[in-house]
Amino acid sequence: MQENNSVGIVAAQTAHFKKPLTLKSGAVLPQFDLVYETYGTLNADKSNAVLICHALSGTHHVAGKYSADDKHPGWWDNLIGPNKALDTNKFFVIGVNNLGGCHGSTGAASNNPATGKPWGSQFPVLTVEDWVASQALLADYLGITQLAAVVGGSLGGMQALQWTITYPERVRHALVIASAPNLTAQNMAFNEVARQAIITDPEFHGGDYYAHGVVPRRGLRIARMLGHITYLSDDAMGAKFGRKLKDGIHYSFDAEFEMESYLRYQGDKFAGEFDANTYLRMTRALDYYDPAAAFDNDLSLALKDVKAQFLVVSFTSDWRFSPARSREIVKALLDNELTVSYAEVTAAHGHDAFLMPDAHYHNILRTYLNNVQV
Repeated sequence: MQENNSVGIVAAQTAHFKKPLTLKSGAVLPQFDLVYETYGTLNADKSNAVLICHALSGTHHVAGKYSADDKHPGWWDNLIGPNKALDTNKFFVIGVNNLGGCHGSTGAASNNPATGKPWGSQFPVLTVEDWVASQALLADYLGITQLAAVVGGSLGGMQALQWTITYPERVRHALVIASAPNLTAQNMAFNEVARQAIITDPEFHGGDYYAHGVVPRRGLRIARMLGHITYLSDDAMGAKFGRKLKDGIHYSFDAEFEMESYLRYQGDKFAGEFDANTYLRMTRALDYYDPAAAFDNDLSLALKDVKAQFLVVSFTSDWRFSPARSREIVKALLDNELTVSYAEVTAAHGHDAFLMPDAHYHNILRTYLNNVQV
């Protein structure tokens, strides 16, 4: 039986695009697929569509379940559904797996039509701008000329921001959550260490590990462990694990502390379900994103043609995408006399706070979205 506030059982769909897509790098994809899911009902004039942009390891599966006994609902299921903060009684919500992803959309593991074999190392490096361009083609495919809102956290927030720059007439509201206008040098450094863990794995084979029937599991595992450390705050780690031992000290290098066991579990799980080439490309897109770079590093100038209204949300314990970075976006928007609401939420979870079912945070989103006209 469907829960009152759940979108219920959902199914992924695939949109196939036969027209070549020229990427920011100059590379051309001759054709591509985007896998997506939708929740709610598109209204008659198609004015109630909301696009959800995912972060590094996210997917198109944003809400609902694939079967009644599915133990893993969509990654933002706590936010999206009937009478939830993003209410599917009002909005038609679209989740999409980004180009280059490893959950159905065309990526490095997909067959290159020119060779009939996986793209592997030959799959082009992508940018946030490329994702936004492909998402716009998906909106066209669905007959949607203007989005009521684009919503995203972290890397997804960068995409939401870029939507307002690339297609100022096609989006009315942008919700940019736990994000930044570009990465700090420290953030880029974390990404490089993670990539090097993958690239130097003997099973990586230069990105062509598909042909060898192997997976660079060790590199992926380390990359995910590193990522998890940066997604949590020190307080959250302390509260969850502290210095707790599993079953005493054994004077070995096994996982003796609960924190070690947790990191190894998360690394093993991730290595079993995510693609290494996708990880490399997602982190590189993060590194490259900087809309102000073409405007002499002036973010206000980069946003001069934006027309959308904004909600920008940050979290006090998020040290990877700190509140100060969100305030940079707010200032640039105000410099252009745009309408922007800003909330800095007190939360202990670190960067992962944007995924948590925090009542105060969700009420901020609910209040804003209730005022979005459709």
